[in-house]
Amino acid sequence: QLQASGGGLVLAGGSLRLSCAASGLTFSSYAMAWFRQAPGSEREFVADIRWSGGTTYYADSVKGRFTASRDNAKNTVYLQMNSLKPEDTAVYYCAARRRTGVAAIESGYDYWGQGTLVTVSS
Repeated sequence: QLQASGGGLVLAGGSLRLSCAASGLTFSSYAMAWFRQAPGSEREFVADIRWSGGTTYYADSVKGRFTASRDNAKNTVYLQMNSLKPEDTAVYYCAARRRTGVAAIESGYDYWGQGTLVTVSS
């Protein structure tokens, strides 16, 4: 139901935009989030955006560099990543949570995409 795309190889300092297309759910009723998992590490929260797109939360490690947005008409959420660093290398996952779900923790999300790999080289 969630299909992430847009990953790839980029040089440090570069930019990428990830997309996550949703199907089979009432998209505007769900907050959407991005998590990431680096090799050998646990999955961690990156960003969350509420149903209308008016409220966003970010991990401190990406604040000021990453921007989450959504287009409810297209059932799609985006993650614009700028000033990328090698430590941003990870598989990025999108996730959806109902209004009752707790943001920023994995158990708060009901649906998960398959992940897209972002590699930042120095």
